[in-house]
Amino acid sequence: MGRHRDRLIPGVGLTLLALIPLAFLAVFFVLPVGGMLVRGFAPDGTWDFSGVAEVLTRPRTGRVLFFTVSMAAAGTVLTLLLGLPLAFVLYRLKFPRRGLLRAVVVMPFVLPTVVVGVMFRALLSAGGPLGFLGWDRSWIPILAAYVFFNLAVVVRTVGGMWEGLDRRAEDAAAALGARPAQVFRTVTLPALTPAIISAGTLVFLFCSTAFGVVLTLGGLRYGTIESEIYLLTTEFLDLRGAAVLSVIQLLAVVAMLAVAARGRARTEQSLTRSRGVARAPRGSDWPLLAAAGGVVAFVLLPVLTLVWRSVRDGGGFTLDHYRLLADPDASPALRVSILDAVSNSLRTAVDATVLAMVLGLCVSIVVSRRPRGVGARRLVSALDGAFMLPLGISAVTVGFGFLITLDRPPLDLRTPAVLVPIAQALVALPLVVRTITPVLRSVDPRLRQAAAALGAGPLRAAWTAEGPVLGKPLLAATGFAFAISLGEFGATSFLARPDRPTVPVVIYQLISRPGADNLGMALAASVLLSLLTVTVMGLVERLRVGSVGSF
Repeated sequence: MGRHRDRLIPGVGLTLLALIPLAFLAVFFVLPVGGMLVRGFAPDGTWDFSGVAEVLTRPRTGRVLFFTVSMAAAGTVLTLLLGLPLAFVLYRLKFPRRGLLRAVVVMPFVLPTVVVGVMFRALLSAGGPLGFLGWDRSWIPILAAYVFFNLAVVVRTVGGMWEGLDRRAEDAAAALGARPAQVFRTVTLPALTPAIISAGTLVFLFCSTAFGVVLTLGGLRYGTIESEIYLLTTEFLDLRGAAVLSVIQLLAVVAMLAVAARGRARTEQSLTRSRGVARAPRGSDWPLLAAAGGVVAFVLLPVLTLVWRSVRDGGGFTLDHYRLLADPDASPALRVSILDAVSNSLRTAVDATVLAMVLGLCVSIVVSRRPRGVGARRLVSALDGAFMLPLGISAVTVGFGFLITLDRPPLDLRTPAVLVPIAQALVALPLVVRTITPVLRSVDPRLRQAAAALGAGPLRAAWTAEGPVLGKPLLAATGFAFAISLGEFGATSFLARPDRPTVPVVIYQLISRPGADNLGMALAASVLLSLLTVTVMGLVERLRVGSVGSF
């Protein structure tokens, strides 16, 4: 009876803990997405799927699907090819300023997508350092932005695994006469395969759901499923077409998350690893060091171009673009000054971060447990996957779903400025979970059992075992969520009121208008927002939490 009670109490506690984020997910994710689908498939209250074939056979739909898949595949392959040498250099070799380089590589992932688009326009447009290539307004900047944005996923996911691999198997193969290439192919690569598959799947997912980058660089000429949903919803009011594309995207996201989860599970099973395997570079490492240097230059070039062009006006240097940020009348595209938009961004990011942290901690505690029963394990796995869905589902779908479903009692949330923080928390929630959960899973459950055997209650036992290792991951997840919220654009572009825009929304408004002053102000605002997010991520990197960015 006593043993049964000991198992029952933690089970009830975990169930109650799971109900909070599940209720949030049901109201602010399932309901809006479902509402969007209902508006598309049952506009008159009766389900009608006859238009699905018509939408799928449109020539533009075919072009959008082909462009989405082909560009995502190309972006994934390129990101893996460039990211693997960089992961080796940053995680298997030891040299000065290695931590700084890691922060530089992670930086693009937290940059607002609109800012990344502005960077590549500044780099490749007429007057930019690479403007002579004539690639502006083509698909090449989109592909380059995909790689720039997702390198961090490959480097952190594969590098974190690579860093902990036991070198003894590689050393044994080398001692038996295997050449370095053979050692990599027969020993290292099989061990890294789960992490590579997981990273590649997520890169494909992020590329195929890119929104701000495609909207900024592609315009109406090049569109992905995500940007097409935006255009169908806002420009053509074609909710049926948007609903069909949303369903296609949802099915693809579920399939890719399942593959990524499988790879992640195999990675975590392989984490009986050694520490301190990094070594000093050798002569044979110089090709990889050169390749890694090229990749770092590729990351820095658009960033430095952005800064350079933000202080240029005509033929000289100027700070006028930065001075105009404080003038609310500087551009007819704006109703408030950009400094007011910065204030709005900070307030909403703080609210979103608090919400994401509370929910993320609840989810992480639940999904980090490993119940004995098969059914319970499958339920925990399903919960883990469910909270990853906002990572890949269209932010446009979520944002528009908010507007059409949360506009009547008892959930009329249009007037209070709460929708933007909630939408940003939804985007940040999966990343918070992926930061904290691996740390909790690494704690030996026998520590909790030992504390319970000594008389500690469930909460006290959990705190005794897990509290000491949670400090840095919580701070890192907080910084990560804050940076992601600052740069969120997809859902915010729908939900932000004209008199309370965030910085990414203001930047998009500026670059959508002609005029040198508008472009200059957009560049200056992008620099400020980049500095803010990079500073936050620099502090996160200082915490040295290996699970950050290891999705």
